[in-house]
Amino acid sequence: MTDTYNLIMLAHSGDKAAEKKLVDDNMPLVHSCVRRLMRSGCEYDDLFQVGSIGLVKALRRFDVSTGHKLSTYAVPVIMGEIKRYIRDNSTLKVSRSMRELWTKALAVRSELSAELLREPTIGEIADRVGTDTEKLTLAMEACTPCESLHQKIGGDSKGEIYLADTLKSSDDTDNELEKIALKKAIQALSERERKIIILRYFKGKTQTEVSEVIGVSQVQISRIEKNVLGMLRKILE
Repeated sequence: MTDTYNLIMLAHSGDKAAEKKLVDDNMPLVHSCVRRLMRSGCEYDDLFQVGSIGLVKALRRFDVSTGHKLSTYAVPVIMGEIKRYIRDNSTLKVSRSMRELWTKALAVRSELSAELLREPTIGEIADRVGTDTEKLTLAMEACTPCESLHQKIGGDSKGEIYLADTLKSSDDTDNELEKIALKKAIQALSERERKIIILRYFKGKTQTEVSEVIGVSQVQISRIEKNVLGMLRKILE
């Protein structure tokens, strides 16, 4: 760590050779971030170049006085650059109001997590922000890189809603057919599976909250949910 810190201080003083060595030594971080964020329609080389820019930014901004590892600081910066590139180069154009709503929601999420000592639901975040869950969900979808319609957007704290659940078809007939297919697919589930899906995706409950209602562990809820979602995706595809 001391050697790395010494190189960073040399780089900050203008030593280009030190900066180049730091960049070369930390290229595996860039490759790792690109693999994690790789999206269909994106070229690996393009994302790698953007990630490399993020690495250089991280190196130049890193404060050795924090005592943190360089990688701890660099990875979020690299991923942020890549995510921004994917978002800005997406065919989906996100309005300023959507970006502002999502940014505000992220801050509120942190506040509520500290107050509630757990991850807040989408409904709780929406109430604090002063919007409704539909608008917040649309903001989540808009600020997330384009994915398959069956791609999950958000984690447990965001309700684990799928992109297909947030989009409205311009063709009313197609929309109704999708609703019918989803309804039939859900009806094919067991009573417990159906209850879990309803609580998670229609009531905005976290896995922990659902586990308390169902009477099984959160781990079991997670396993059941994963299996059910996989089955539903196959039925709907």
